Amino acid sequence: MTHPHTFRHTFCTRMAENGMDIKVLQEIMGHKTIAVTMQVYNHALFERKQSEVARIPSALAV
Repeated sequence: MTHPHTFRHTFCTRMAENGMDIKVLQEIMGHKTIAVTMQVYNHALFERKQSEVARIPSALAV
């Protein structure tokens, strides 16, 4: 069974994945600190990690 609270985690993760300003996301979520937003609610899923790792070569290109 999915808890309604799961939607908060999903929302936070999806907004971060789509580049929402983290300070704005923190305030929308109602968290006192960015640490709560990032450590508890923002999940780095496998696909997200894979996508970010794929960006490394272009970031290192001179």
